[in-house]
Amino acid sequence: MSAAAEPLVVRLPDADATRAWGRALAPLLRAGDLLVLTGDLGAGKTTLTQGLGAGLGVRGQVASPTFVIAREHPALPRTDGTRGPALVHVDAYRLGSLDEVEALDLESSLDEAVTVVEWGEGWVEGLTDDRLELRLQRPHGGLAPDADVQDAAAGERTLTVQGVGARWAGVALPGAPVPTTTEDA
Repeated sequence: MSAAAEPLVVRLPDADATRAWGRALAPLLRAGDLLVLTGDLGAGKTTLTQGLGAGLGVRGQVASPTFVIAREHPALPRTDGTRGPALVHVDAYRLGSLDEVEALDLESSLDEAVTVVEWGEGWVEGLTDDRLELRLQRPHGGLAPDADVQDAAAGERTLTVQGVGARWAGVALPGAPVPTTTEDA
């Protein structure tokens, strides 16, 4: 059983803040990282993944892969000529069995990419001992001013991040308090 760090809870006031948090997390990610995103429809899972894609510098628009199930975004060259990891973005919402998850063959790209699985809780934890579990909650509402419909960008989200495994031990995630030492006091 993998050890789990203390969960981090971050308040994200809107969709822009959710994307920004994803961009801030991206520099900490490396090939082989698995992120499992959980949350209701409209909670911000794809929005957070868009921020990750921007921060990783990947090609293509990051959109919900609900109907294609999985989409790979190759890394673009950086200004120094290097490339970061690709982003594999999976939406397990329509999957109905572990066989369907296994048919995606996520293991084949896991070591070469950052893999994000929306709706992956209960399906993909066995891929690796180390993962980030991200749970987004958004109160129903988020009405646009003077509107009767929900605004996808409005409404605060609460993000709970749980690092699991040795990979995430001691990693300072965006929004986490910076550990102090006796020399800092």
